[in-house]
Amino acid sequence: MIVDRQGRRFRNLRVSLTAACNYACTYCVPDGKRLVAAQDELSADALVRGVAYLIEAAGIERLRITGGEPLVSPKLDSFLHGVSRLGLRDISLTSNGQLLSCKLPLLLDCGIRRLNVSLDTLDADAFRRIARGGDLATVLKGLDEARSAGLKVKLNMVPLRGQNLDQVVPLLDYCLEHGFELRFIELMRMGHLARDPNGFSQQFVSMPELLELIGEGHSYVQADAPVDATALRYEVPGRGFFGIIANESVPFCRTCSRLRLSSTGWLHGCLSSSNRHYVGDLLDKPRHQALPALQRLLVRALADKQEVAFSGGVTIMKIIGG
Repeated sequence: MIVDRQGRRFRNLRVSLTAACNYACTYCVPDGKRLVAAQDELSADALVRGVAYLIEAAGIERLRITGGEPLVSPKLDSFLHGVSRLGLRDISLTSNGQLLSCKLPLLLDCGIRRLNVSLDTLDADAFRRIARGGDLATVLKGLDEARSAGLKVKLNMVPLRGQNLDQVVPLLDYCLEHGFELRFIELMRMGHLARDPNGFSQQFVSMPELLELIGEGHSYVQADAPVDATALRYEVPGRGFFGIIANESVPFCRTCSRLRLSSTGWLHGCLSSSNRHYVGDLLDKPRHQALPALQRLLVRALADKQEVAFSGGVTIMKIIGG
């Protein structure tokens, strides 16, 4: 087992099926141009082999499928069917929900039981301004259908000063009423925001401010969460739960167990590091040749993790899997 001096190891793998996305969210893509699939993206079969090798080489237990937007990828069907046979403890998927309604039968057929759906506002006009794509009503319809099908759904919201701060409490109320768990995600110093500290600080909303807003209308108590969880979790007694991924306010690097595999075959051990490690050429090799080389790369990827706190990264989040 590959373990660093802080006792961290890779347990959770996030695989980006594609860099393509049908949104161009303001905090992700500043120029408004939608990200498209890279010309050198790996095939579904190669990505499935990558997951299988990483299970054996690193002890991966949980997989989250991301993008870009994974539901736009033509590889989704074959990738889902492939990884569903690998014996993972858990497979989940992160999406913007725009295509959720039409892809729901496939997800259910492949054993997906947990979803994270990004939703930054319940105001249709603000939705269009922030996402620069899609339609709010279609997302809400997909969420209702996923809930009716028995999927466990978490919603992800990035609070942004001047854009959707007035939606913090309405979105929490919506989630409490519909049985969803809301995750507030502090804005991260990624991509263009890492190069524009003023732009970041003008939009950033901290965990203490979020809790103050929520506390004006709701009583809450802190709840238990797994040791390597990214979110601090809270309960609104008798109604439900919410969490805050407080990357800036309460860093969680000391317990991070996440590894990311991009659609183009690069391993990223840490969002705050510009280092990356190419494994695409290993995925065509037989197991006895691929695994030792992969383990050497994993040692280097684990060493990329920050000791204490995230310090920013110039890589675009959607390219490496959310």
